[in-house]
Amino acid sequence: MLLVLNLPMVGVWVRLLKIPYRLFYPAIVLFSCVGIYSVSNNPFDLFLAALFALLGYTLAMLRFELAPLLLGFILGPMMDENLRRALIISRGDFGIFVHEPISLGLLIASGLLLLITLAPMVRLGRDKIFVD
Repeated sequence: MLLVLNLPMVGVWVRLLKIPYRLFYPAIVLFSCVGIYSVSNNPFDLFLAALFALLGYTLAMLRFELAPLLLGFILGPMMDENLRRALIISRGDFGIFVHEPISLGLLIASGLLLLITLAPMVRLGRDKIFVD
């Protein structure tokens, strides 16, 4: 249904992207603030949003990747709840995560991805150490 609705609107979206960033950004901030305030009519929510915007800007300036931080912030509580649920079901036995083939495969895949991500940093550090 979204395809049917959005296909005729492609031209509008393309023209919308031609709006200069200096005009588009304040409009996005304004609509975000109106939406935040309209949810609970509480000015504290606006201050909280401004605080998180400042935190996000600071992290962006420090060259942190913001998408993984946002995913962790959103998915973290759900992961914590499900970890506790699994441990309650298994009566506190962490072995439940390696006994089942699916969870073992996901743990191995996560470990490999972590190693692949960290390998360039280790290699760069070794190159700095062994420079003569």
